[in-house]
Amino acid sequence: MKDYIKKILKKEDKKHKEKSNIKWILLITFLSFTISIVFTFLSESILANANVFIGVLVVIIFILIGILFDMIGVAVTAASEKPFHSMSSKKIRGANIAVIFKKNAPKLSSFCNDVIGDVCGIVSGSAGVYIATYLSDYKLLPSLIASLLITGLIAALTIGGKALGKSMAINKSTFILYEFSKFISYFYNPK
Repeated sequence: MKDYIKKILKKEDKKHKEKSNIKWILLITFLSFTISIVFTFLSESILANANVFIGVLVVIIFILIGILFDMIGVAVTAASEKPFHSMSSKKIRGANIAVIFKKNAPKLSSFCNDVIGDVCGIVSGSAGVYIATYLSDYKLLPSLIASLLITGLIAALTIGGKALGKSMAINKSTFILYEFSKFISYFYNPK
């Protein structure tokens, strides 16, 4: 009888997890779509009448945003929850949010790394097309060379920056998670 009950409970838990996962997948897909539209709109609006220096600045900003959110995603998975409980009991600003983030680390990490990080990578790549086109249109570089050079630079800066950021996030995970949580606490305060 005990085995039968365990089997039924396990089956119900699995159904609940699958339902929860489907909701999360739908939410994360919708957020990816929405954020990519917003970021692309911002990028295209800025680049519409801009010179190449503004284009480079846009690319760098999106690369930095991607790196920053990648660091947050890694920090939330690497940090320990224990110090945040202690800080929360002392009513230190943002500590209660850090506890919530730690309890939802897989989702927050997925959002930061996959949604924001990947969208920033895509948008910086499309902004890079603007730079490569500018360089080839003004005969500063042949089209193929401009495309290869810009793509290589964006990839190198993104990958190198994320590698550096991940290392920092692992070594300073508690500090990074706390600072991010403190920042979020100015906009959101769970009761």
